[in-house]
Amino acid sequence: MKFIPDFKQPLKEPQNAIWFVYQEEKLVVKVNGDSVTIPGSADLKQIDLTPIHHQYLGALDDCPCFAAELPADIRVPDGWEARGLRELFGALEEEYIWIAGRANQLVDWNQSHRFCGRCATPMEDKPDERAKSCSHCSLINYPRLSPAIIVAVRKDNKLLLAQNKRFRSGYYSVLAGFVEPGETLEECVKREVFEEVNIRVKNIRYFGSQPWPFPNSLMVGFTAEYAGGEIDENKSEIVEADWFTADNLPRIPPQITIARWLIDWFRDNS
Repeated sequence: MKFIPDFKQPLKEPQNAIWFVYQEEKLVVKVNGDSVTIPGSADLKQIDLTPIHHQYLGALDDCPCFAAELPADIRVPDGWEARGLRELFGALEEEYIWIAGRANQLVDWNQSHRFCGRCATPMEDKPDERAKSCSHCSLINYPRLSPAIIVAVRKDNKLLLAQNKRFRSGYYSVLAGFVEPGETLEECVKREVFEEVNIRVKNIRYFGSQPWPFPNSLMVGFTAEYAGGEIDENKSEIVEADWFTADNLPRIPPQITIARWLIDWFRDNS
C-alpha cells in the first residue's frame, strides 16, 4: 500500500472513498468478529451515517481518503464501534493506523481552530495550502505540532526504563517529554531525564522520529549515555524507574512505537 498525502480534494466527487471518522476522539470502525475495517463511502451510505467537517487527506493506492467527524449524539449502529486509536494497534494494518493518526490530528486542529484566536471571526480553509485564514485580520493558522523528545539512556550494558503514571497498561518505557519554548532538542533531553529520574546524560545522538497523533505530537528520538547521578523518581510523573539488561526487560511498548524501536536498538546492540 502506498499513501500520498495531499490537501486538495479531487475536483470530481469520488464514487467511493475511505473515511476516517472520529466521534469524541474515537475512530468509527466496522467490526466483524475479530476483523476491524475502516469504512468506505458505500458503507456509510448503507448505514445512513453522514460525517461532518470533512477534510481531504490524500490517496491510498489511488483511493481518496477523508477525515471527518460524527456528532456525539449520533448512535453508531450494531456491527460498528467507536474505538480509541491505541486500541486498534495490531488490529489494523500500520498504513491505516498512520493515516488514521493524521486524520485525528486534523480533526483536532479543525475543532480547535474554527474561529480566529485574535478576533473571533470564523476561519476559512486556505485554497493553496493546509491552513486556515481569517478574512477579517488575516491571521493564518497551520495544523499544530507539539514536538517531544524520547530518549534511550544507556549505562554500560543496561537501559534506563520507567513506568509513567499515564501508562494504563503498566508497561515500562524510555523517557520522553515535551520541548519548552526557546529550548533545543538536546537541552530538552537533558532536562527531561534529570527532572524525571535525577540522571545526567551525555553524548546525545539523533535516532529517528515518529508522528504521535494523541492528538498532535511529533516524537523526536535520541540515544544518550549515562553521565552521573542516582535514580530518584519524580513521583508526580514516574511510578518506578530502573536499569535493565537486554535479557531481563520488563513489559515494554508495542512494536509500532518509536519507544519500542529504541528499546529494540538497545537489545540489538547489547
